[in-house]
Amino acid sequence: MIPLRLTIDRRALAANWRWFRDRAGVPAAAAVKADGYGLGARLVVETLRAEGARSFLVSTFAEAEALGAPGEGGEILVLHGFTADEAPAAARMPWARPVLNTPRQVAAWASAFPGRPADLMVETGMHRLGLDPGAVAAAVAAVPVETIHSHLATADEPANPMAEVQCARFRALAAATPGHRHSLANSAAICRGRDFAFDLVRPGLGLYGGVPHPAAEVVPVVSLAARVIQVKALAAGDPVGYGATWRAPARARVATVNLGYADGIFRACAPALRFHAGGVACPAVGRVSMDMIAVDVTAAEVGEGDWLALDFDVPRLAAAAGLSQYELLVSLGRRFERVAA
Repeated sequence: MIPLRLTIDRRALAANWRWFRDRAGVPAAAAVKADGYGLGARLVVETLRAEGARSFLVSTFAEAEALGAPGEGGEILVLHGFTADEAPAAARMPWARPVLNTPRQVAAWASAFPGRPADLMVETGMHRLGLDPGAVAAAVAAVPVETIHSHLATADEPANPMAEVQCARFRALAAATPGHRHSLANSAAICRGRDFAFDLVRPGLGLYGGVPHPAAEVVPVVSLAARVIQVKALAAGDPVGYGATWRAPARARVATVNLGYADGIFRACAPALRFHAGGVACPAVGRVSMDMIAVDVTAAEVGEGDWLALDFDVPRLAAAAGLSQYELLVSLGRRFERVAA
């Protein structure tokens, strides 16, 4: 039996999808890159297709091929665009469409697949990926363009006016490129209102239980549990773990569970880690090791081989560790048995 379990609540995933879709009021393409933010892209696609999703976002053609066909009427958008050496993969996947980012990518796609549609990413101020606005007309002349995209740098910062500036730039671009769909909003931008929605939105983090913006109404999707390897009785003053950073303040019982930073539960999370045995909260103590964490189970009935559930509150743990919520989700390791509930 695998001693680590990651349970994905499909009903919660579906509920989050509905909330972002309805909040935007337009069709939505679900971000399933990085293997569905670490949860399993195929399971996410299967779940969201049942809710009406037909468009899915990955980073590369390699990710698209690993995901496989998205089902009848489905499409995969490849955010990192296209290079000539990806032509064999693209030819095998007529349902995959690149989001072209540079004039060179536009030329490569037009040469490899004349007449086959693509999308464009346009720069509006983030300076990460995207064509300069002045290059859009030439791109549209070279390839049939389905959707023109851009991306916001500060959508998750309500007090930062940069998102409104970028939105205004994109609105001007949309007015100059009628006949195409336009897409700007990720999870955080959807929360800012329908001015950001345009024709298509791209929720990601919020689908998986992350909280991208104070206005988001999401429910947790991921729960984690680990088996107890051993339980030790400690006397007052006994140390636990590397560096002996924690000592029992009185007689105590400490369980060591099969979980650690190799599984994406980092050392910096340690002060915020809370496990549960039944209805009893049990704090982590000492340092997180590569694949072990010590848990104070003095108040609980816990024995060797039992399971302890981790309170996997994504925003709280990310803040405690100084990570983004994205980092915490995608770092969940491959040693977990992934279970759909």
